[in-house]
Amino acid sequence: MSLLLAMDTATSAVTAALVDGDRVVASRSVVDARRHTEILMPIIAELFDETGAARSDVDALAVGVGPGPFTGLRVGIATAETLALVLGRPAHGLCSLDAIAHEVMAGAEAPDDFVVATDARRKEVYWARYTGGRRIDDPAVHKPADLPEEVRGLPVAGRGAQLYPDSFGPALGALDVDAAQLGLAVAAGMSAGEAMLPLQPLYLRQPDAVPSTGGQKSALTSLQGQRRGSP
Repeated sequence: MSLLLAMDTATSAVTAALVDGDRVVASRSVVDARRHTEILMPIIAELFDETGAARSDVDALAVGVGPGPFTGLRVGIATAETLALVLGRPAHGLCSLDAIAHEVMAGAEAPDDFVVATDARRKEVYWARYTGGRRIDDPAVHKPADLPEEVRGLPVAGRGAQLYPDSFGPALGALDVDAAQLGLAVAAGMSAGEAMLPLQPLYLRQPDAVPSTGGQKSALTSLQGQRRGSP
């Protein structure tokens, strides 16, 4: 057994799975765009409880690196980094849009040319185009009305199809990342000797919450100053 622990928090689903090669051992997904931190570790624990596998049985980890909203996306990446460090195992990144595309392409009637579009909030979508089983360009973020004309009529997977049906062609069904599909995609890539992505988040834009650069000192700076001044 070569056990891969996969997870993703880049979309509305908090999702985790255990994958062995081309077989899904167990998976969990909870649709909740606000409670990534509270949900992810408990569903990972459920995977091990269900299968009887030990954490030490994991040979590698995989995580979706976005694009996705700042707060949710960093939960999955930080969790994967921490577990990789604790377990002493490698961790591999995958574009979260590619995980959704993998699910589409695994279907019996997958189109040769389609788009994955996920909710980027601010009335925008993260999107990428897939042709012949491959993503043909880097992921981007646009308002649906500003999408390239050649993209707007293509079949679409992801919540973009649900949120902005007038901006795309037929919906393909897959709305969020499924960690089982992400794990299968990473396992297949590793088996083929493909280079995986580092755990660098694909934000594509600045976070909604920006730290103040005014006169107030950070809590860390204040604490460091207190320590320097201590006897």
